[in-house]
Amino acid sequence: MQFGIFTVGDVTTDPTTGRTPTEAERIKAMVAIAKKAEEVGLDVFATGEHHNPPFVPSSPTTMLGYIAARTEKLLLSTSTTLITTNDPVKIAEDFAMLQHLADGRVDLMLGRGNTGPVYPWFGQDIRNGIPLAIENYHLLHRLWREDVVDWEGKFRTPLQSFTSTPRPLDDVPPFVWHGSIRSPEIAEQAAYYGDGFFANHIFWPTDHFQKLIELYRRRYEHYGHGSADQAIVGLGGQVFMRKNSQDAVNEFRPYFDNAPVYGHGPSLEEFTDQTPLTVGSPQQVIEKTLTFREHFGDYQRQLFLMDHAGLPLKTVLEQLDLLGEEVVPVLRKEFDAERPAHVPDGPTHTALVAAAREPQKETAQ
Repeated sequence: MQFGIFTVGDVTTDPTTGRTPTEAERIKAMVAIAKKAEEVGLDVFATGEHHNPPFVPSSPTTMLGYIAARTEKLLLSTSTTLITTNDPVKIAEDFAMLQHLADGRVDLMLGRGNTGPVYPWFGQDIRNGIPLAIENYHLLHRLWREDVVDWEGKFRTPLQSFTSTPRPLDDVPPFVWHGSIRSPEIAEQAAYYGDGFFANHIFWPTDHFQKLIELYRRRYEHYGHGSADQAIVGLGGQVFMRKNSQDAVNEFRPYFDNAPVYGHGPSLEEFTDQTPLTVGSPQQVIEKTLTFREHFGDYQRQLFLMDHAGLPLKTVLEQLDLLGEEVVPVLRKEFDAERPAHVPDGPTHTALVAAAREPQKETAQ
């Protein structure tokens, strides 16, 4: 089981002090948070991709390459890479390059994005969101697996005898997660290719994501990639902790009430009751997170959102200490003990390379 954090990279005024970090401060804070994640024993750091204020991570591979040079074990990912408005040729090249620089510690999550204006900014139409996601990923999938590609589609110019460079490290492409909040077509796409499916799981009630994950699992088995319980699932989550649960509630409330993603809506109590958000003690975070397996079955990756809504860097680093020292060791032990032997662990480059070479080994024998 892989545990980590994902960031949306928002630049938000701290409602308790009135101070707004500069873009430079926020970017450097994200790097510090990634380094801290490795220090406390987490497995994954993922950054979103946004092209509008108040967000700063417009170039995820630049940031991840910088972090790769300053970490040794941390798996670097995105949450998400916009498959609809990025050229799949550039995605193929950028992430293969990052793969080499990071010695394989790279995967990515593809998504359509949740900001409508981004489509025309990059020459696309939001009404084509699903067709763009399907066509662009079909091309990306081929670019990583075929040395020479001839291709023609609806949304970009044709390719003739094109080779994407560099080639994937060890001839094994980065693992791909398909992220979705509401689209069964994306769950179907993930199942068709045998890729991972990531349910954001931070805004909507559990039963909504149960339906998407159940669809993905059924179709994963239908396409012959393995049994439904072997499908590769990731979940998002949100936590804020203090040793005393009431201290956590009191400290986090002003940040929640003014957060750009869900502020000025349901109360903190309503939101924690209806979504995975946990505000309380480390034990409460453990108890609620363990219920995710009851709702979704065994899964491979759990990412937490922890650095948003104007929380100061010092507070986020304190949260990571609690997560790494008191929460994740217990979750890791409990989840691993319950996972059947035939259900795979979280994907890594080493495991993917071994799986790719296994058929060659059997043929040689």
